[in-house]
Amino acid sequence: MNYMHSKDNVLTIVKLDHQGRGIAYLDDKIVFIENALKDEKVTIRIIKETKKYIEAVVNEYIEKSPKRVVSECPYFKECGGCALRSLSYEDTLEYKKKKVIDILSKYAHIGIEPQIIKPDNKNYYRNKIEIKIQNGICGFYKKGTHECIEIKKCLNAERAINKFLECIDRLNLSNADVTIKSNYNDEIIVSINTDEESNIDIDYLKQHNKIVGIIWNNKVIYGESNFIEIIDGLLFKESYNSFFQVNRNINSKLFSIVKDNVSNDDKVLELCSGVGTLSIVASLSASKVYAIEINENAVMDALVNAKMNSRDNINFILGDAYKNIDKIKDDIDTVIIDPPRSGLTSEARKKILDTNAKKIIYISCNPMTLARDLNDLKERYIVNKLCIMDMFPYTYHVESICTLIRK
Repeated sequence: MNYMHSKDNVLTIVKLDHQGRGIAYLDDKIVFIENALKDEKVTIRIIKETKKYIEAVVNEYIEKSPKRVVSECPYFKECGGCALRSLSYEDTLEYKKKKVIDILSKYAHIGIEPQIIKPDNKNYYRNKIEIKIQNGICGFYKKGTHECIEIKKCLNAERAINKFLECIDRLNLSNADVTIKSNYNDEIIVSINTDEESNIDIDYLKQHNKIVGIIWNNKVIYGESNFIEIIDGLLFKESYNSFFQVNRNINSKLFSIVKDNVSNDDKVLELCSGVGTLSIVASLSASKVYAIEINENAVMDALVNAKMNSRDNINFILGDAYKNIDKIKDDIDTVIIDPPRSGLTSEARKKILDTNAKKIIYISCNPMTLARDLNDLKERYIVNKLCIMDMFPYTYHVESICTLIRK
């Protein structure tokens, strides 16, 4: 049956899916509904229908959940950035906890109670955002579209970034992608990709912001292409296009967990080591650290970071993380891995098992691939502890850190 033009069905939300959408059923079809909470009764407007499922938005709330709150963000209903701002912050944490427990139980057959580690600030936490400028309108894409909705202020972004947004019109752009980064000292790097000619009011932007650098189509047109980030007294060079965790406060808490799990005189191997942040943290206790990273620019930054922090016990290796493990002849005590959302390859899981390390510290941004990987690693390891790091408050994204001990 085609339900596209039906608005009269009252549906009851039975639970939330892994993207924070409400789930209901219409006859034999599952229905995913934006901004609908468990136990709410709603009528819907269908936006997509396939043979197996329907995607919809709420047409009318017949009964609202007692857990529903009014979002602090005025753009919440349109912007796709924060799927969970209709819940209290504590309820978002319960959602994430249940999500991780359910996924690990179902796909890895592991039952473990995760510890939740909260940031000191649930708003104004992101040190990087990506803004769209479309026909002179500056903002984010509307949910599920490429239509830009105007944003004057983002509750996720650090205050220095929001201050820059107040004068972003001084970029004098009609269509562009703009990335804004900030650091511990409220300094700003702006990276712009556009087909337009530069007509920036740099003097005005400098007067109202701590502008360190402006990059136009990967070319520096003002200042520098990097700045210094400081976390727990450690210095890190951060380039405009390098990967760095977006929540400085949670990053500090992540550092503490890594330090607590590296023993004196350990030989540590970090895979996909990026700009060397965790390798540097591990090196504070370890006797030796091997850090393997395939991105040449990241390795160059990592070398600078090690020098700035006077760490001379890290060996940086440029190359594929998994293909270079065999080059290390030392007996490895601890493996640190922070893979992309796709998780580890089957080859990588085998190589990690072959190290026979005493401990694995696995940092994950995707519970589904974490479960898949743990399913293989548990052959030789026991999951000792699991923490949910709330790196991205009010979103459905979950950052986890899992410590595994060899059997």
